[in-house]
Amino acid sequence: MCSTSRPVTTELSSSAEKLIRGRHATRAFRTDAVPGDTMRAIFSLAGAAPSNSNAQPWRVEVVSGAKRDRLADALQAAHARQQTTADFPYSEEMYARAHQTRRAAFGAALYGTLGIGRDDHAARAAYDAESLRFYGAPHAAFLFVTGDGGARLAADTGAYMQTLLLAMAGYGVDSCPQGLLSFYADTVREELGVCEGRLLVGVSFGYADETAPVNRLVTERAPLETTTTFHG
Repeated sequence: MCSTSRPVTTELSSSAEKLIRGRHATRAFRTDAVPGDTMRAIFSLAGAAPSNSNAQPWRVEVVSGAKRDRLADALQAAHARQQTTADFPYSEEMYARAHQTRRAAFGAALYGTLGIGRDDHAARAAYDAESLRFYGAPHAAFLFVTGDGGARLAADTGAYMQTLLLAMAGYGVDSCPQGLLSFYADTVREELGVCEGRLLVGVSFGYADETAPVNRLVTERAPLETTTTFHG
């Protein structure tokens, strides 16, 4: 009997792997705006993300232009006042030792690329504050979890975010999900007039500044065997 199974390696799977592995966080953007039609296509495609019982418990707010600039100013002002308002709890203790090791390696690589020394706390703080201007990106999207905003609905919104990031990559648009943006949820709500949902994350997006050394940073991923077990 002839096998009817499809070959594992196909043009489609090769393209998918290239898209997934090629996507990376961009931390320096050009000022060029993403065309409106392209943005609508990207966010429409992201809406195909899976969710439990197709509930789609996300609300997305996209900012550009003058509204983007005012929000960046407000975020930096809140940061200077140490006025944080995170909808989802955050603590350094939530990371296991393996997580902390990976984070430390990433931090060393990032700040090393920027030429910021390990003990230069002032420079590190200044860089964090400047990141609230979306790394210079002309656009930012804020992902809110609607409903009761619990962990299960946040997981669905996380699936939406990954779909959004891949949709952006597919359209040649660069991006950076920024957890720090979610630390100022009340500021975002006030500036955008948002009354529904809990802020999970912000995503800065646009076109990468290819001349910026920080955009050549390559991060490693944990070996498959350390994160995945196959039962059979």
